[in-house]
Amino acid sequence: MTLAAMTADVSGFNVHEASRRHQRKPRLAAMLLLGSALLIAGCTTDGPDSVTNKVEREQGSQENIASLSSVIASNPSDPEGYNVRGSAYGRAGEYRRAIADFDQAIQLNPRFYQAYANRALVHRNMGNTQAALADYNMALQLNANYDVAYIGRGNLYRQAGQLDSAFNDFNKAIQLDTTDPRAYHNRGLIYQARNQHGQAIEDFSTAISLSPSSPEPYNGRGISYVAQGDDDNAFSDFNTAINLNGKVAESWANQALVYERKGDKAKASKSYSHALQLDPKYEPARAGLARVKAS
Repeated sequence: MTLAAMTADVSGFNVHEASRRHQRKPRLAAMLLLGSALLIAGCTTDGPDSVTNKVEREQGSQENIASLSSVIASNPSDPEGYNVRGSAYGRAGEYRRAIADFDQAIQLNPRFYQAYANRALVHRNMGNTQAALADYNMALQLNANYDVAYIGRGNLYRQAGQLDSAFNDFNKAIQLDTTDPRAYHNRGLIYQARNQHGQAIEDFSTAISLSPSSPEPYNGRGISYVAQGDDDNAFSDFNTAINLNGKVAESWANQALVYERKGDKAKASKSYSHALQLDPKYEPARAGLARVKAS
């Protein structure tokens, strides 16, 4: 396999109210508040990633890294080799080694925009926000049409609460005809935060079409269906998310919310409890379970 064929952006390794609501009975107010809490929790993710987890674990394996090191030893002046191995180190969580490889790739080729974007994601995972932003900016300075960098920078902005800047970056990636589902998923989260649930549902649906095996956009779309009072479609999406990955606490808490809205306290309690077994610190599930037991 050639180095060009092996190259993959590390950016995927981290791998995240309709008016009728006002007509509902006061006893549903707490549930609607929980829906907002679930929305906020959903906004912590960057979007679909489960479909690539197995591949990324393999790419970050010691065997793969050793193989890449052999390629570099044979071609020590080729920046591509360092970029690919840096990506593998990133997937393995060996961030300092990843940074060192991206540094070397950039030293050998100062216009290597992919390496800047890859290094940016590692900096972000290390909590070096300003360094990550500087690298994304440099990647886009070198290639203004690089969708991966817009998505990465958009996530930085979104996590900082700069939703307008994040929206513009995701929008730009989409205008560039990106096939990365995270652009649509994350723009959907922003639409959702703005209570523009129709647009959010469209974006989550596109993310699903691009990554049908990822539970995240199903959870996102389901939350917007809840906001529109469409419990049936929401329930279907939450169940699909559970079937795709039954170890995500958010999915079970979302399912429990629909049970609660339908008045099925026993099933709601069971789903909330299961969510807490998966993540004892997941506050929406804890609050939901306490509310069901108290009612």
